[in-house]
Amino acid sequence: MDLLWTADERPLPARPFLVAHRAGNRLDDLRDAELLGSALVETDVALYHGRVEVRHLRTFGPLPVLWDRWRLGAPWRPRLLLPDLVDATAPETELMLDLKGSRVRLAEQVREIVRPHLGSRRFTVCARRWKLLEPFEGLPVRRVHSIGTVGELRRFLERFGSERLEGVSVHERLLEPGSVASLRSIAEVVMTWPVNRPGRAKELLGLGVDGLITDDAVALSAPDVLTTA
Repeated sequence: MDLLWTADERPLPARPFLVAHRAGNRLDDLRDAELLGSALVETDVALYHGRVEVRHLRTFGPLPVLWDRWRLGAPWRPRLLLPDLVDATAPETELMLDLKGSRVRLAEQVREIVRPHLGSRRFTVCARRWKLLEPFEGLPVRRVHSIGTVGELRRFLERFGSERLEGVSVHERLLEPGSVASLRSIAEVVMTWPVNRPGRAKELLGLGVDGLITDDAVALSAPDVLTTA
């Protein structure tokens, strides 16, 4: 995919672009996303017993039990670690690392894992706990503030209304012409999730959204979806 270069030499996917939601959580899904040509591959990372694990499932505190809503994960299965994911990722693939939880230690460990690759690889980090983005300041890593609720959107606009940030990722239910305009005045890149229907994708692109975070990159890759007037 063609790249646009910012003043600080961080390449941006040509707009509009797709982000393969959670496709980095399993190596098979990662390879599928790379073959499809997704601009970014999103993966969830969490800190557990001092290791940066790649998973969306949560733990019961120190207990090795994984869960998420109505789903349980087998605790005896090997867990994918972030260094192994980075090694398995094609050099041209940009990973979007979604930092889970509230511990700054997670962000610091992620920073040290990706640091050796920053001269040749592209990374985006995002978090709903915005303090987790601070350890990446000054590095060639795109920092994306994630917003999932009305309250978070209000606090974001109040706190950063006079700044210029690298990116935001906002739940699609929060987007309408006014909120998108406000976000675009602050953020260089506006992404939204979850977007799985072509009709909704076209609506959001029409509002001015740059990136669509999707579980169905095949459907949204159709030229008539991503073509903007």
